[in-house]
Amino acid sequence: MQYRTLGRTGIKVSPYGLGALMFATSVGNPDPDDSARVIHKALDAGINLIDTADVYGDSEEVVGKALKGRRDNVVLATKVSRPTGDDPNQQGTSRRHIVTAVENSLRRLGTDHIDLYQIHVPDPTTDIEETLSVLSDLIHSGKVRAIGTSATPASDIVEARWAAERRGLARFHTEQPPYSLLNRGVEREVLPVAQRHGVGTLVWGPLGQGLLTGRVRKGEENRLRRAAFFKHLNDERRLDVVEQFISLAEEAGMPLTHLAMAFAIAHPGVTSALAGLRTMSHLDDLLAGLDVVLTDDILDRIDEIVPPGTDVGTLDQAYTPPALQRAALRRRPPGERTAA
Repeated sequence: MQYRTLGRTGIKVSPYGLGALMFATSVGNPDPDDSARVIHKALDAGINLIDTADVYGDSEEVVGKALKGRRDNVVLATKVSRPTGDDPNQQGTSRRHIVTAVENSLRRLGTDHIDLYQIHVPDPTTDIEETLSVLSDLIHSGKVRAIGTSATPASDIVEARWAAERRGLARFHTEQPPYSLLNRGVEREVLPVAQRHGVGTLVWGPLGQGLLTGRVRKGEENRLRRAAFFKHLNDERRLDVVEQFISLAEEAGMPLTHLAMAFAIAHPGVTSALAGLRTMSHLDDLLAGLDVVLTDDILDRIDEIVPPGTDVGTLDQAYTPPALQRAALRRRPPGERTAA
């Protein structure tokens, strides 16, 4: 395993990491012992990065139990800011919420420190200096070793660095954006900004949340396409493009999953790609593709199918900024719309 440095932290991580959402018994593998076996085999193979979140059902508990006796050999990451309850203060990036949330995550994970603590989605209601202040305190206390963001626009990444410099606070060390053969929008600004400022990137959704496994085909009905949770699996635009990638993978003599994962880590701005595994067979397929390296010819063909910096549809769990969710933020009051 050729490890990569996570930004400028000095922490070494494997090019492929485990995204732990599917270890939650409510949405993924219902057997925690089986998930533990998957985790142990991944660690034995050299994968040392596991990423979870406080809103992934019981994923933190499952991961924590699986790591008993092996915690020191794992770069353990989790996330905060999405709602964890009905109370309006059980979400966001306020000091009040983060101080409580980190203690809960430490307890569920069964550890005294988190290697990488990430803001799951931006919180426009909290001043970034407030958030960086509490995260800096957590680093100084030893409960958190490094901090990061997720789904954050490039402009906000830079603004956070300015705020950290002004106040002498800890800087965000990482960003976790969506990135795959189908979703390349972050190539325009997020990845270049991360490279420029030495920010490590852990990309999620490299398999298109299931679309790039080859198990979902255009014109074919299956269990995944019927599930309401996976709306993007019925996006005809995405399915059309997937068929082209299936043909390319066949020409290249490799499974589609290997093509997709190798693409995700080929970009110089990507540190590690998080695979949302659920079963041992999923892990075996990932491990079988560890040595796959895409040639320039294949990368050129990929660029022809999905041009650099473009997205084909969106992932179901992609972050949508408030200005795109609320029409009132995009429209002047009726009385101010006239040019006169």
